[in-house]
Amino acid sequence: MNKREIIFKQYTTFIEKCTLSYKSLPNYTNFVRINECLQIVKQTSDDISILDITNADELSKVTGQIESLPQFQEYNRKGKKQYSNTLSMYSRFINARELFKCSMKDKEEKKYIQKPLQQIYYGAPGTGKSHEIKSLTKGKEVIRTTFHPDSDYSTFVGAYKPTTIEVPMRDVTGKVIVENGKQVTENRIIYEFVEQAFLQAYTRSWIEFANAEEGKTPVEVYLVIEEINRGNCAQIFGDLFQLLDRGEDGFSEYPIVADKDMQKQLAKAFADMPYLNAPSVCGMSAEEVAVKIRKGEILLLPNNLFIWATMNTSDQSLFPIDSAFKRRWDWQYMPIANGNRDWRISANDNEYDWWEFLEKINALIGEKTSSEDKKLGYYFCKAKDGVIDAKMFVGKVIFYLWNDVFKDYEFEGDAFNDVEGKLTFDKFYKTIDGTTTVVEEKVVRFMENLNVNPIDDQEEDEDGNMKSSVNKNYDKFSINDNGNWGKNRLAFECIKEYVSHHEEKTADEVLEIWGKMNPGVPHFIESDDVYNNRTDTSKIRSSNIKWSNGSVYVVRNGYGSNGMVEKFMKNVNDNYELLGQKIKRIVNQ
Repeated sequence: MNKREIIFKQYTTFIEKCTLSYKSLPNYTNFVRINECLQIVKQTSDDISILDITNADELSKVTGQIESLPQFQEYNRKGKKQYSNTLSMYSRFINARELFKCSMKDKEEKKYIQKPLQQIYYGAPGTGKSHEIKSLTKGKEVIRTTFHPDSDYSTFVGAYKPTTIEVPMRDVTGKVIVENGKQVTENRIIYEFVEQAFLQAYTRSWIEFANAEEGKTPVEVYLVIEEINRGNCAQIFGDLFQLLDRGEDGFSEYPIVADKDMQKQLAKAFADMPYLNAPSVCGMSAEEVAVKIRKGEILLLPNNLFIWATMNTSDQSLFPIDSAFKRRWDWQYMPIANGNRDWRISANDNEYDWWEFLEKINALIGEKTSSEDKKLGYYFCKAKDGVIDAKMFVGKVIFYLWNDVFKDYEFEGDAFNDVEGKLTFDKFYKTIDGTTTVVEEKVVRFMENLNVNPIDDQEEDEDGNMKSSVNKNYDKFSINDNGNWGKNRLAFECIKEYVSHHEEKTADEVLEIWGKMNPGVPHFIESDDVYNNRTDTSKIRSSNIKWSNGSVYVVRNGYGSNGMVEKFMKNVNDNYELLGQKIKRIVNQ
């Protein structure tokens, strides 16, 4: 781990411990624009980052220089002060780091803790949080539970519950009743202590710990809590909250006393436990601790018990997690990303790319709500054989959008227009002879409103026209008064022209320079590695440009819609001094 990575890890931990908003981490760790401005201040094109500055005085000086730049002020205005807030947060971190002399090295040298003992994976619905935990715990001992509004201590830990046993039936004198030579029996209700998820994981982890060979790492046990914030954590954990304070060796620092019923259950579970090499805690010797654990008198989490959980940020209003509880967990943000499964939405004999739909609808959600919480992750819907049919799409996606996302925003904008009036939720269904079915034409209408085109209609010709285009346009473009290029050829020719005059540039340098010219076209310019690792079928839309010192791929489709070619032309022309290129439109009469 290099110095920059160590500082970044310390910084993200600082944010998680000092803020209450789950949106804080992605907001306060976006340094792209800040690093661009730092290069201007330092007058270098080298790979430098604000994370390289760990001296408070130097940071204060550089921050003032960055904030005085017109470029930064424009970025900050568009980002609603996100970047100045990020600099302020990073400054707080550096000052705190100097004051308390934090050292990530100390944490990395801890003997036992190799990965988070208590960790919450959070993000928008469908980002693969449960899938990530499932992958990481594959082949491990896992006890899984799900929190909900009715969850409480007894359903999480354990409690007495009624059960039935078969017993001999007796008469009024107490004698067993026998008929035809056989005892007559009856079912009697009794109460037994029933372990729930926590105690199951707790007893399993201590048994595995005790059974581990000397010098060997004990088998890891994972207690996985799905949707942790859908339950009242303070009520569910109760006094177990104290156990979440783990020491450097991974054991709880403060044991708690078990009640009488739990003691009996634990003593029974640990009756055959071999010698237990327990730690010494709270003034008790290791031998005392071992005896009390085996008798069930105290609860103490071992270092092979991992408690991992998931949380949808869209549900955070159900039971907000207080800061004291939050500080005892590591937080792992799960961003929205392309799952590269090539899933498709099927409606009215058309197929639409699932990821393209997600990009368009998430952009609209961000615009309307100014929030990441309500956006959809790739696994929000589970395709069957790669297809999300209209029934599933309306039942899950449209229902969520209309009832949970946009209902407070009055469905304003073109995305919700119908042929007549608004595209209300009830229009997605029709009932004929008592049978209700999905109106697939309305799904198509919604796709059209979002500018999501059918897959077989997404290929543009060189001039950016689709088969379905009504008003086709055949304007051409020149570069420095040379050439006669169509919309989808223009970017490729610009970059090809640029590298022909800058053979000394590396691929990374070209990617950095031209990446800033991207008008918003997916896969605009990519390295060989990124291109080769892609599995989607849209790879055929990119072409390779090679020169003596590098190679890149440039997409040649997608510039004919949403004014992409105009945006690209403006980006290039505005950077004439950097690129040495001026694009002109040649109007085709």
